[in-house]
Amino acid sequence: MPMTGMEPTKLERLHRSYGRDAALDEAFIVLTVGASLIATLGLLANSAAVVIGAMVVAPWILPLRAGSFAVLLGSVSLLVRSLITLAAGVLLTTALSAALGWLVGLPQFGSEVAARTSPNLLDLGIALVAGGLATYAKLRSDAVSSLAGTAIAVALVPPVCVMGLLLSQGALAAASGAGLLFCTNLLGILTGGLVLMACKDPYFREQLTRSHLSAASFVLTGLLVVPLGSGFISLLRAKHQESTREMVGQTIQRFLENETITFGDVDGVPESEAVDLESVRIDWTQTPPEIRALVRVSDPRFPTYTQVREVQKQINKRHRGTFQLVVERTAVEVVGPMPPLPQDTHRQNESAENGQNQNKPPLQDVDSEQANKEPIQQTGITPAGREAAAEIGEDSLQTSQRRPGEGGSAAKRETVLEE
Repeated sequence: MPMTGMEPTKLERLHRSYGRDAALDEAFIVLTVGASLIATLGLLANSAAVVIGAMVVAPWILPLRAGSFAVLLGSVSLLVRSLITLAAGVLLTTALSAALGWLVGLPQFGSEVAARTSPNLLDLGIALVAGGLATYAKLRSDAVSSLAGTAIAVALVPPVCVMGLLLSQGALAAASGAGLLFCTNLLGILTGGLVLMACKDPYFREQLTRSHLSAASFVLTGLLVVPLGSGFISLLRAKHQESTREMVGQTIQRFLENETITFGDVDGVPESEAVDLESVRIDWTQTPPEIRALVRVSDPRFPTYTQVREVQKQINKRHRGTFQLVVERTAVEVVGPMPPLPQDTHRQNESAENGQNQNKPPLQDVDSEQANKEPIQQTGITPAGREAAAEIGEDSLQTSQRRPGEGGSAAKRETVLEE
């Protein structure tokens, strides 16, 4: 029922319960060490499933929601205990992750690390909702099962592990991004818990309007909107540019495969077979933005300047923009079935020549005019013909040695064969 104050017994029970959540005890240290090791190893292995497991194990959300209660009621002692416990967990996790990162010595980290270096307003929204649910699970025992899902939704340990890994490599700028994500989650959970308690009970709502610590919490959370808003705008711009790049690539591919307005056949060769789109990238720093399409061509006639200009017009028309299209061509040599090996052709020609020579009478005494004609006919086509001509030249040379009187004719035959 509505009331202006909370029952003393209920308030005392909440104080004791939140006091246990804020305690820096053995359970908190053991769970923090385990969650830190699991999260760091999962980040090094670039495994999202392992990192999620570390989120479930981590106990940090307990002192954080105790801090929300302390801020709302103005309990400085409980707030200090909560912050000390959280600070001990952060220092321990940072040291462990930095040590593991230094020992492993990976040259670069995977996407799981990179994803936690650029927070935006979406992360703040998630943290606010998760903080409210964590506090609701504390106030309602029948909703305690949602606590594990809340821990997964808003990660506290993984950003600190990322910060330690990046510090081990000296990447201070990226490490500051991970630190910003941790602060976003921390203040989001804190503020979300305050709002939930104020909505849940009139007593808490009255305390919210009186507490200076609550006002400070809202101010700090509001200050995060500036860097997180910048990150959100960058995210929207990157998504828009990626979507535009994909649509432009699909447009170019459609012209290559289906359209006939600019891409046709040349000498019976379809352009879709002569040009293959390899990649498309857009340089947004240029004015107007420059589209660079990398294509593989088997015919150097594709694409022509006129075709590229026409495709550029179609892109600007379909996507309502002003782009400049530049096509980079890479020549591709198409290799078909292997032709017969030269030695096989040589053997076939040699066999044919031998068959022809068997049908001819033995080489007798010939004059110089016949010697000039026959080698030219045999050396004009194939290497096998030249070899057969060389055999005839040797026979002629032997004939000249047997008949000294015809040495001049034999010498001319040899010269012609050499030529």
